[in-house]
Amino acid sequence: MSLSPESPRNPDAPEAVFSTATPTGQRRANARGIAAATIGNALEWFDIGIYALFAIYIGRNFFPSENPAVELIQTLAVFGASYLVRPLGGLILGSYADRKGMKKGLMLTIRLMVLGTALIAFMPGYDQIGMLAPIGIIVARLIQGFSAGGEFGAATSFLIAQDPCRRGFFASFQFASQGLGSLMSAGFAAVLTAIFSDADMTAWGWRIPFVFGLLVGPAGYFIRKHVDEAPIIRESEKVEVSPMLDIFKTQKMGILIAAGALAISTALNYILQYLPTFGIKELGLEPSASFFCLVIAGVILTFGTPVVGHLSDRFGRLKIMVPTVVVTAAVVVPLFLWLVAGRSFWVLAVSMVILGSLKAAYFGALPSVMSDAFDARSRATGLSFSYNAVVTAFGGFTPAIAAYLVDATGQDESPGYYLAAVACLSLAALGAGFRYRGIR
Repeated sequence: MSLSPESPRNPDAPEAVFSTATPTGQRRANARGIAAATIGNALEWFDIGIYALFAIYIGRNFFPSENPAVELIQTLAVFGASYLVRPLGGLILGSYADRKGMKKGLMLTIRLMVLGTALIAFMPGYDQIGMLAPIGIIVARLIQGFSAGGEFGAATSFLIAQDPCRRGFFASFQFASQGLGSLMSAGFAAVLTAIFSDADMTAWGWRIPFVFGLLVGPAGYFIRKHVDEAPIIRESEKVEVSPMLDIFKTQKMGILIAAGALAISTALNYILQYLPTFGIKELGLEPSASFFCLVIAGVILTFGTPVVGHLSDRFGRLKIMVPTVVVTAAVVVPLFLWLVAGRSFWVLAVSMVILGSLKAAYFGALPSVMSDAFDARSRATGLSFSYNAVVTAFGGFTPAIAAYLVDATGQDESPGYYLAAVACLSLAALGAGFRYRGIR
């Protein structure tokens, strides 16, 4: 299968062997592949979003304190702590997927994710079982973090293998599913906080979306179990070492490129998750109104990301991503200053629309860029490790860092300076990808 001139790809990337199915049959197989890869990822980001958005209520149940700020920071710190095991999960589960097949890797990750969700949904509070309650939440989040560690690499590799000629479009569904997960979590938060009182949300209302996640999990497992394995990858050279050893021995530059390119997208995503809490605690907005702003951003990410992925196949990835990251670095601080000065629902909504649009523009082409940083023989491992190393450093702790910066500096706009610095790092990584891996 040859590539069209408009389909930029890594010249070292292997070719895929596809079946001789009819175009209609191939489209159906591709649709099933997209569903199998994205449903687990959407569930992962749904759980992540719900934990971050309901951090106030979770903190009251499991990390009670006389100081609400300390209560929130402790809850978000546990949110971040789960990311410490994600690189380990990425190495172990990514290597498993590279050796045993992407389908088996995806089935394993969703089982672990459902287990962690169940523990959170039904964990008794601190007032019932004391210190066992926060310990139980920490264990649940560690299980989810380990599972999520292998999800990205296996799912992205599975999507790209569907059609390397349209790698930007297919891989974009990886991040579109993150937008879908965020959209669902924001929708639950907006509706539940509008319907139930603060006391009801603290007592039991926050558990409802986690129970919903338990219903989605088995459906995702069923789809993954009955989907075809990813198309076979024909490699130009074989290696005898394990995928874990291979990425550190021969693909260290790929790790740096993929991780650096992802940094701004990850930090921006978690800032979007944090902004509704920022609006409630720092700007005095109603919870339902703040969460509705995240619904708007979720719609943009869910439907805008595949459009950008398609455009990246046509015009090139870096032609879209480089201007986007430059604009992001330039506007984040003014946006936060405007947000603090305006202190209204509309200002928060417009700010999140702008940030969500910038994220979608950068998001759409990013998975295919990251995949081209690695050889196919250990792509799932390389993607999983680089992705999870970044979300540990720039993602999981971003809400806690943002809350700490606001509290420590007394400047509500301080998260904007953090984002601007991370954007410069990603710009440098894109330049390295162009120079060392021929990514266009």
